[in-house]
Amino acid sequence: MLFTIMGLLISIVHYLPDIFSVASNQESHLPKEINIGYLRVPNDEMIAIEKKLITQQFEPLGIKINFLVFDSGVEANKALAAANIDFATMGITNGVVALSKGLDVELIWLHELLGTNEALVVKENRRINSFEELKGKTIATTFASTSHYSLKKALELHDMVKDVTLLDMKTIDIAAAWKRDDVDAAYTWDPILTTITEDGGETLLSSKDLVEEGVVTANVMIGRKGFTHRYPKLTAMILKGIMQGSDYYRESPEQAAELVAASLEISPEIALMQMSGTIWLTTDELLSKAYLGNNSLEGDFNQVIAEISAFLKQEKEITKLPSAVEIADFVNASYIEKALEVDES
Repeated sequence: MLFTIMGLLISIVHYLPDIFSVASNQESHLPKEINIGYLRVPNDEMIAIEKKLITQQFEPLGIKINFLVFDSGVEANKALAAANIDFATMGITNGVVALSKGLDVELIWLHELLGTNEALVVKENRRINSFEELKGKTIATTFASTSHYSLKKALELHDMVKDVTLLDMKTIDIAAAWKRDDVDAAYTWDPILTTITEDGGETLLSSKDLVEEGVVTANVMIGRKGFTHRYPKLTAMILKGIMQGSDYYRESPEQAAELVAASLEISPEIALMQMSGTIWLTTDELLSKAYLGNNSLEGDFNQVIAEISAFLKQEKEITKLPSAVEIADFVNASYIEKALEVDES
């Protein structure tokens, strides 16, 4: 234990000269606080929070890290616009909303590709056994979310866009409407997904099924450029902590699930089920052409953003389609590369 602590201190001290040289050359001073918005889902960021993988890097610098819960990216975008937070985790759809509305932000990380942790659940007492039997039914979802996007794509695939009624609700309101028996089905994410499934729900379709149809969604980390451009080293340090959280899950999935379960008020078994229902990309995968790309290679995720932008404009959630240049400027994998440099130095 003593050697572990000494090793941590030596590692932190090793980075301090580099950090403070950046501060003296580019910044008048380091921030006193960093505000990070997150979703209550069992992912790499939640592990980093529970293991204090981010906070322990900043304590020697006298910087306080505040973690703030947001139910969806809608509220997080408002906080980013007001500069009340510096980073936020959200579904990619709300990241695209931020881009289209001209928020001074950038996409710096993909937490996980969504799979069985987002799904369309139907009421068992409605006896809906196929997608076609949803005709005339009422489905709750959160508009401008990844669930909304996936649901509309599924309806398009079955040529049923005009055959159902969609209700826009926050996740907590979906749970309440489900309890009141006001809806026939809901497309949502965990932990509410698990809640309604256990309360007489049956999964009809998940986002994992849609990946096979080319419909990709993800939870992403958005950074406010007013912070990331001024403090690139600090931004890289935050991502370093998240990377360590991701590595911990790969090495010890059961322990990772147990770690986040208490905070999420779910059992370790459910936490592990939710975590294993998503795809956690390695840094090599993130920096490859298949996803975010790197300084010399544009990633295919730019096209995912373009397709989601078209959907959001069709839904009148945005009024302007971002250009290819704007999308390329929005996706910034350089902080991942910086975090890897810190890890290797």
